[in-house]
Amino acid sequence: MSLQNLGHTCVVGLQWGDEGKGKIVDVLLENFDVVVRYGGGANAGHTVLIGSDKFALHQLPTGVLRPNVHAVIACGAVIDPATLIGEVDNLRARGVGVDRLAVSDRAQLVMPWHRREDVLAEQAAGAEARLGTTARGIGPCYSDKVSRRWGLRVCELFDADRFRSRVAQVVAHKNAYFGALYDFRETFNADTIADEYLAFAERLNPFVADTTTLLADAMADGKRVLYEGAQGSLLDIDHGTYPFVTSSSTGVGGVASGAGVPPTSIRSVIGVLKAYSTRVGAGPFPTELHDALGDQIREAGGEYGTTTGRPRRCGWFDAVAASYTVRTSGPTRLAVLHLDTLSGFDEVKICVGYQWRDQMMNTLPAATYRLDDVTPVFETHAGWHEDVSSCRSLNALPKSARAYLSRLSELLKTPIGIVGVGPARDQTIFVEG
Repeated sequence: MSLQNLGHTCVVGLQWGDEGKGKIVDVLLENFDVVVRYGGGANAGHTVLIGSDKFALHQLPTGVLRPNVHAVIACGAVIDPATLIGEVDNLRARGVGVDRLAVSDRAQLVMPWHRREDVLAEQAAGAEARLGTTARGIGPCYSDKVSRRWGLRVCELFDADRFRSRVAQVVAHKNAYFGALYDFRETFNADTIADEYLAFAERLNPFVADTTTLLADAMADGKRVLYEGAQGSLLDIDHGTYPFVTSSSTGVGGVASGAGVPPTSIRSVIGVLKAYSTRVGAGPFPTELHDALGDQIREAGGEYGTTTGRPRRCGWFDAVAASYTVRTSGPTRLAVLHLDTLSGFDEVKICVGYQWRDQMMNTLPAATYRLDDVTPVFETHAGWHEDVSSCRSLNALPKSARAYLSRLSELLKTPIGIVGVGPARDQTIFVEG
């Protein structure tokens, strides 16, 4: 895969998140000048391994780890100031500079009532109806944004008197609303919250910018831009397994609105997949393994959430779900990661259809609840026992591993450009052609 000819590029997850987008962004950034986080919030965890140093980022784009790259958090993202400032301080303590960071003045602020509502709503829903959120307040923040009445933007932090007035107005509403709807006894204090966030404003001020103009100027100057997706396409608010989704547009469609750039400026799309499937939290998962095989994948792949530490649900590759997200995001190349995790299996499987009652389904239904009743139809392929973590070319991989990758590409009708055989930067195979 020619990295020099990619142009402005989006890296997007094609499953339920945790595909390894952070690693792909990191290895690609050597060829880009700007990286943009265009959606999501601190509920998205990206893990990057640089040598023996492991970095877990939630609010910051992966690009902050590259000293010559400008990192942008655009207006489609939501900002938790405490998390953002904490990550900045942590990176500086580890010798990583963040002077090239820009935060959109149009981005929405995650407030204390958003985090509280996340917890209260999940508790009130009961075990059967919970969405499995990270309790970071992301969904409630996006809800307030769309309501237009209760959302607060980053730019409002820099007008102290008006900000205090707005916080008092919202707190009065939230205290009354939560008190009527939930078991809510510790009311919010508007002055305390305003004081806290105005102190954040001083720390955030050096980073805040009109990022729409910044990106337009960068592209006009010939800078190459990489857009870093958060979560995965199966968690997209419109195209995911609703209602077990996030609250933003996680696919390529979210780039133009979330970053404030023309959709025609995106030249390449790298769709990131694991060589198997995982999911965190509630929601349908047709190929989930509830046995020792699922446990083996989890332990071999280190499948525990970056943000929550929760064990991920694991299963075989779902080509039905992935074909759907390929159609909605249109990747020009695939990046298939965690191939090394499947070493040691006598056989590996790919789901190529869903049996639902007397019907064969070959795409995701809009009625998500039907996925709880489907039986996955599998193809079985020969596994491999060789350690592939030191392989640096396709030809170095075992024959059965190459056949497995070839079948994934065939089913998804998209060429594979990158194969991941471990978490480190150099454990990456770039496929020619």
